[in-house]
Amino acid sequence: MKIDNFKNRFVLFLLFSAFLSATNAQEKPNVVVIVMDNLGWGEIGAYGGGLLRGAETPRLDKLASEGMQLLNFNVEPQCTPSRSALMTGRHPIRSGTTKVVWGLPYGLVGWEKTMAELFSEQGYATAMYGKWHLGDMKGRYPTDQGFDEWYGIANTTDESQYTSQAGYDPTVVSPPQIVEATKGSTPKKVKEYNVDTRRTIDGELTEKSIDFMKRQVQDNKPFFLYLPYTLAHLPTLPNPKFEGKSGNGSWGDVLMEIDSNTGQILDAIDDLKVRENTIVIWMSENGPEEAPNWFGTAGYWRGFYFTALEGSLRTPCLIRWPGKIPEGQKSNEIVHMTDVMPTLADVAGYKVPSDRIIDGVDQMPLFKGETTKSEREGFPVYNGDDMFAYKWRNFKIHYYKHESMFDKPVKHNFPRVHDLLRDPKELYGIHGGDDSTGAQNLTWVLPAITHQVLKFQATLKEEPPIILGTPEPYKPKR
Repeated sequence: MKIDNFKNRFVLFLLFSAFLSATNAQEKPNVVVIVMDNLGWGEIGAYGGGLLRGAETPRLDKLASEGMQLLNFNVEPQCTPSRSALMTGRHPIRSGTTKVVWGLPYGLVGWEKTMAELFSEQGYATAMYGKWHLGDMKGRYPTDQGFDEWYGIANTTDESQYTSQAGYDPTVVSPPQIVEATKGSTPKKVKEYNVDTRRTIDGELTEKSIDFMKRQVQDNKPFFLYLPYTLAHLPTLPNPKFEGKSGNGSWGDVLMEIDSNTGQILDAIDDLKVRENTIVIWMSENGPEEAPNWFGTAGYWRGFYFTALEGSLRTPCLIRWPGKIPEGQKSNEIVHMTDVMPTLADVAGYKVPSDRIIDGVDQMPLFKGETTKSEREGFPVYNGDDMFAYKWRNFKIHYYKHESMFDKPVKHNFPRVHDLLRDPKELYGIHGGDDSTGAQNLTWVLPAITHQVLKFQATLKEEPPIILGTPEPYKPKR
């Protein structure tokens, strides 16, 4: 009899433990991070584009009204640096991911701690569907760095044009592939990535993302979904389902597709009844394309990616968390891509790594409306391995003249200072435009920002940067 009672109590204990585990899993918010590729600040309706760019974007405009719309969200000038900043919370100069390269060993070393690894350690299911661009070798694939599953491309979308270019030789450059993998496994080739599959890949990424969310909800498991789409990177070609739909050419068709894909993800979150417990972050990781035939727009700002101009650095970013982030909020406070990882730490239950320098800061109080001020005043702007500019408060210093990705950077004999409130196009240099009191002299900004620059440079001596091309295994020198 006593044995039966013990068994009954033990069974109840196991059931209660399972219940608590399930309850804790439900309490952790799901996180969906949707990233567009080279979509400029001025493309969607909420940022002044939409109909003016050839197609309305009703789903994204509605998402903008359902949480916070950031007007001063900042990224890196190139793809690889932006994605490493997002994944690690560290400036790319620290991690050896400062530039886009072709045919060379590159990417995040295994020692780096990614956001996916942090989520996974807290019991989250993790998946990535889309473009990685942080390494195409063993040990540096997404499924080597925290993701349970991955479907997409290792590098960049312009590779889809290789096989149709004049003189292409597959014996020298292998046809690019769409691949899939699970944690720790070698990616398997699914099909060739060419101009035809380039048109359909974002639709596939959407379908696979929805399936992933369904599976995790059924298993009552919190999930982290990283969805880096391939649009609007060149070649900016729409899915055949959207061809001609806008009546305003391929770019309008692409805007319709971008809006529709996001809408499908949001609808799936609603259908799965996890809207209230899901954080959605939608952003672009670079300013607009400048390449002929595919160029986009930065709207209010000037410039394209691969430069340090505001058009390169400021991109759209929308954040929704029902009941936690007030609806209809806009902020012009500085937020940087490195802030995403530490901002999600408390809500997901992970700790920001303490054995390395983390540049990102927790911006959740700003997003929740608990404060109107950002936790940061500025940041350095590296283009490659050189600091091209420093942005601080409403001011910005340029150390190089570099108007286009196709131009050779020329170092200024004297740094150019801009007041971004008075001089948003960064045209007037140290005077920042004229006002009713006469010339707006900004020389005081030089020593103020120089102090910030020296502080940052000191951290590079404290923790020497990882060099691009560093082999595995990497161990820090300090």
